[in-house]
Amino acid sequence: MRSVAAAQKREHGGVKIGSAFFGWLTATGMAVLLTALIAAIGAGVGVVNNTNVTNAKNTASSNASTVGVVGAIVLLLIVLVAYYCGGYVAGRMARFNGIRQGIAVWLWALVIAIVLAILAAVAGEKYNLLAKLNAFPRIPVKEGTLTTTGIVALIAVAAASLIGAMLGGLGGMRYHRAIDRTDPYAGHN
Repeated sequence: MRSVAAAQKREHGGVKIGSAFFGWLTATGMAVLLTALIAAIGAGVGVVNNTNVTNAKNTASSNASTVGVVGAIVLLLIVLVAYYCGGYVAGRMARFNGIRQGIAVWLWALVIAIVLAILAAVAGEKYNLLAKLNAFPRIPVKEGTLTTTGIVALIAVAAASLIGAMLGGLGGMRYHRAIDRTDPYAGHN
């Protein structure tokens, strides 16, 4: 049975760019959905507590460090879960090399972000898609005023997304390993 799986891996292994692209789409969609869910929960808490926007702003201003830490943790969790889902899809679709599939999902995100940033720089601020889309989880720092805290947050988000994608790729690949272990015909060619 191991020889069959090894032969399949040699024949069909490697990074599958299409699988990684669909993993990136899944990660992006999941990030949007999770961000919307967190925003809805926050709005619901505000309604239940009879809090308006001014009260929420004043409370956030007085507890800025607490809100910042909680916001950073929530952002990291959203990114981790979203990229886990994206890596899972890529690993499941590609069947082999789960960690590589996860890294490829992360690389798709990096390449697309760079392309959009270049397009925004060439076309002007009017066409900056990343600044206009508020559905994605964002580091609460303007692009032009990146501070040490912003750089640390950016590195943390990049690390969380990469780790999530790699773990997801392993998870997606594991499904096929379980099938291979229970397949009564795997050793019969």
